[in-house]
Amino acid sequence: MQIGVVFPQTEIGADVGGVRAYGERVQELGFAHVLAYDHVLGADPAVHHGWQGPYNLRSTFHEPLVMFGYLAAVTTLELVTGIIILPQRQTALVAKQAAEVDLLTRGRFRLGVGLGWNPVEYEALGKSFSDRGARMEEQVALLRKLWTEPSVTFPGTYEPVTGAGLAPLPVQRPIPVWFGAASPRAYRRAGRLGDGWFPQVPPGPKLDEARAIVESAAA
Repeated sequence: MQIGVVFPQTEIGADVGGVRAYGERVQELGFAHVLAYDHVLGADPAVHHGWQGPYNLRSTFHEPLVMFGYLAAVTTLELVTGIIILPQRQTALVAKQAAEVDLLTRGRFRLGVGLGWNPVEYEALGKSFSDRGARMEEQVALLRKLWTEPSVTFPGTYEPVTGAGLAPLPVQRPIPVWFGAASPRAYRRAGRLGDGWFPQVPPGPKLDEARAIVESAAA
């Protein structure tokens, strides 16, 4: 069993020295990986009256893939996104950024993906919130093609690609894709499409139920 840590996004602040010190100390203590979660923008409660989200525009978030490029230079930890909100991002750009992190870490990278919950963020990034599940399924298929084929033609519904490819390709072909999931439908998606799953419920009957759905879909 390998044990890692969750990067303290909302607590660590903006000091780059703190980011480096945290990564180096985690490695010194013998942990296997650092997992970072993702938000590009925070909502302003003064504008969005009655805001109930756990984060807002005052919550600090380092951009995981950019930060991982930095941590790859100062640690040998596995770096994990847990999760990148994939449907609010351009698939080809995520593929390129993930491939670069995989190269910089020499293959010590996992891409965790999920749907997110914040329509304010989706609007600002120019992506639809209502069809994000269907789009993510297509995105994962496209990511794997971009990471393994030098020239890709992908007649997708949402983001078609015609005769284009990444260079350089990543070390891992494909990079492992893990899923965040918190509903039966999302558990089934994780089982069908994921290389792994991040449970978001504590041990007990709810975890047993969720795991059974994931394993059934995987089978």
